[in-house]
Amino acid sequence: MGRDFKLKMSKRFGEKVAIDEGFTELPVDPFVIAERHGIVVQAKPDTVTGVSGMLVRHGETFGILYATHVKSEGFQRFSVAHELGHYFLEGHPEHVLKENVHESRADFVSGDPFELEADHFAAGLLMPKKAFCREIGRNRDGLVGLKALAERCRASLTSTAIRYADLTDCPAAIVVSTGQMIDYCFMSEALKNVDDLAWIKKGTPLPNSCETRRFNASLENVQGGIDAKGDTNLAEWFGGRRSVEGSEEIVGLGGYGKTLTVLTFTLPDEE
Repeated sequence: MGRDFKLKMSKRFGEKVAIDEGFTELPVDPFVIAERHGIVVQAKPDTVTGVSGMLVRHGETFGILYATHVKSEGFQRFSVAHELGHYFLEGHPEHVLKENVHESRADFVSGDPFELEADHFAAGLLMPKKAFCREIGRNRDGLVGLKALAERCRASLTSTAIRYADLTDCPAAIVVSTGQMIDYCFMSEALKNVDDLAWIKKGTPLPNSCETRRFNASLENVQGGIDAKGDTNLAEWFGGRRSVEGSEEIVGLGGYGKTLTVLTFTLPDEE
């Protein structure tokens, strides 16, 4: 079974759990779901850093601890949903709780397959497809719309952006970068269907002339959560033979030390 298939199934199972728990509209409350399953959820002191959350087992009782040193409700809710992924997903409790305590790094920052599956579960749980697509239709594309979506879902901006790329009809891509290097990129289906494009891999340098490269040169931009915007071109990011104009919107992600870039393009009608 391929990794992409496992991630897709994890996301769908998260959606199923949300619907089974009666959440057909946004936001979905992971704290309520945990309580219904007898899972004790507690906040960690804000002086404790390093992990996003922990899943703990004592006998037949489970508990979740979530980080508060990141002052973001969306991140904290995503962290709880991530731990619920380890609780609900087949094979996860046996794998991650060998010592009865598991520490996580949620929000798509880990390359570990079990962590990624829990991240995708959390995205499906907090942003079920039907409800999320309704909200996409009520908001504009780009960074302003993403911020409105994140607020509606009460989810982190990063996870909301990735879910948006998964479900939007717009030719768009979400890029997360650190310094001058790309951590990862998610492309929408409309963009994937454009011929002759190169898919961006982890560790690829940012394009030399892109606005994100200039933005990341200032640590104040990144840590201060500053927004910026510039024009871009499809070929600049993805190569290919086509010159298609687009928008490059950027926001610093604060203490993470990372930057989120939203790329949107207007393709000719025949595309």
